[in-house]
Amino acid sequence: MQLTDDISAMRLALDWAAKGIGLTSPNPRVGCVIVRDGQLLGAGHTQPPGQDHAEIQALKDAAARGHDVRGATAYVTLEPCSHFGRTPPCADALVRAGLGRVVAAVGDPNPLVAGQGMARLAAAGIGTELGLLARAAEDINIGFFKRMRSGLPWVRIKSAASLDGKTALHNGASQWITGEAARADGHAWRARADAILTGIGTVRADNPQMTVRAVATPRQPRRVIVDSQLDIDPAARILSGDPCWIACAATPDPAKAELLRARGHEVWELPNAHGKVDLPRLMLELGRRAINEVHVEAGHKLHGSLVREACADELLLYLAPSLLGEGQGMFALGPYQQLSEQHRLQFHEVQMIGPDLRLLARFNANQE
Repeated sequence: MQLTDDISAMRLALDWAAKGIGLTSPNPRVGCVIVRDGQLLGAGHTQPPGQDHAEIQALKDAAARGHDVRGATAYVTLEPCSHFGRTPPCADALVRAGLGRVVAAVGDPNPLVAGQGMARLAAAGIGTELGLLARAAEDINIGFFKRMRSGLPWVRIKSAASLDGKTALHNGASQWITGEAARADGHAWRARADAILTGIGTVRADNPQMTVRAVATPRQPRRVIVDSQLDIDPAARILSGDPCWIACAATPDPAKAELLRARGHEVWELPNAHGKVDLPRLMLELGRRAINEVHVEAGHKLHGSLVREACADELLLYLAPSLLGEGQGMFALGPYQQLSEQHRLQFHEVQMIGPDLRLLARFNANQE
């Protein structure tokens, strides 16, 4: 493979970083390629926690191909680590390998690194550059960046609706508004998240599994249920398989709570002043448990609460080319009396997925 410039090499490194989706959490998804005179010598991406980081994989790949990397350039999508965690520092490995230059897309927000990796490389006489395709590199690890900076996960609300904003008919019928391609794409977004969050209303109405099924995944995200009064039926399908985390405001039926715990589920009491689940506290708890990205698929009430309480960072909306008329909406908000009360967002990405339109929009208040 011929790589003609720094940008093409870093784009390839980003492609390798994407291979880590579903594998690396709570660590970031990182890709690394090693290049000399436009020739790819080695490539790799971060493995599951406790295993090789991207730089080590790329060095091993180059060695397996019989390439000498001394004097070559390593392109890495995140600043090489400089500390001992479950693995030794990658910066030291690059120094030992004799790299001539290291180009990193973005600095590591982890305070254990935060510039020290690049400084260690520079101190060893290796040429360093930082900032190439930084926005793309941060986007692939947007939850990791937010958690390192604030202790909170990145929260993405997913919804599928008609062009007039309806997620179901007045009688609740909703399968299917969008096409098969959009549904598979939605499962791909589930797969990249560390946790899938839903509410008791959705559990009662649809009895969903809330798992990744339409695309291949190396692991299932943790499932989180917001259930203020612990009304969940112990036979609900979402409770099958891996244990769930259930956030409630109270446990009126202690025997049910103990039954759920005996089955491996965790029940957290996180009440707010109104007898509902304290959503900001829930997000703090998820961040404390090293959850980087939360994928929300719930009803209009929980969606609206997450927006009102400033717990949502991004909307992932699939719009079908149809009109449903009177029916259920995406968000229970308002009614507001002034336009100044509206929640402002910025479009981040617009793309056709089969016959449907996919929109990514981010809340201004939560943007970097």
